[in-house]
Amino acid sequence: MNEATRVRTPVLLLCLLPGVGYLTVFFGVPLVRVLVGSFSSNKPGESFPTLDTWATLFATPVYLDGLWFSIWLGLAPTVLSLLVSLPLSALMLANERSRKLFGALYRVPLVVPGIVAGFLVLVILDRGGMAARLAAPLGLTLPRLVRDEWGLGAIIASSWKSIPFMTLIISGAMASINKEVLSAARTLGAGRVTIFWRVQMPLAKPGITAAVLLSFIGSLGSFVIPSLLGPAYPLPLSVSMYREGFQNGNWPMVYAMGTLLSVVAIGILLVYYAIVGSTGRSQPLSKRDS
Repeated sequence: MNEATRVRTPVLLLCLLPGVGYLTVFFGVPLVRVLVGSFSSNKPGESFPTLDTWATLFATPVYLDGLWFSIWLGLAPTVLSLLVSLPLSALMLANERSRKLFGALYRVPLVVPGIVAGFLVLVILDRGGMAARLAAPLGLTLPRLVRDEWGLGAIIASSWKSIPFMTLIISGAMASINKEVLSAARTLGAGRVTIFWRVQMPLAKPGITAAVLLSFIGSLGSFVIPSLLGPAYPLPLSVSMYREGFQNGNWPMVYAMGTLLSVVAIGILLVYYAIVGSTGRSQPLSKRDS
């Protein structure tokens, strides 16, 4: 190691210390605390560490069903929001008129708290709600959308909140694409659909990935919306964590559920990154609009 490297190394460590220290104190330490707490027991006199809490978690059908339901409530709103946000982002960047039309409207849900969004869906879509009363004179009967077994009301409310957030990130990523690249694609004969699919989406992939990540984590750990609009069974783990902790005082189970949710989230995101990486190879532009 030469003299210049020895001088730069302490300076580099000092520059990284604020960020690394913040992550360690406010994220690393709580995560380690949750992980360690999951190997404790709520039974008096039980030695540490123990696997009793984990054994109870995996042996209880209520919790396992809640895990699958949590994954469903995390994936479904994310996919639905992405399907809306991608074309909406491209449409807003297409011309000035569409930007003015959608630019203000899509931001409205951003300032609405989650519990308010849940109550809006409850008032509109619940049995006897506004939608049902409007459909009744037409002889139409709406399907059950609130507290149904598929959690459709919770998915609708979560998507309504996620779409503007994802659109804001994705449209920003698309707006940063060099306009000369888009002009070159048009010169080569690519139409709007081809440009969107083969130019804008690949180049905006970092922004799309960030939007998917943040939306999925938020939906997976959501508490208010599933509590208000979800079915009585199964309960997502976020709701079960609240009940086990504040109603039953079983904090080791809360730690185990939180650890399990975190591990599942990491696993799903790794699969997502693998899929995105395998499909993100550059392809030549087609000379015909798809």
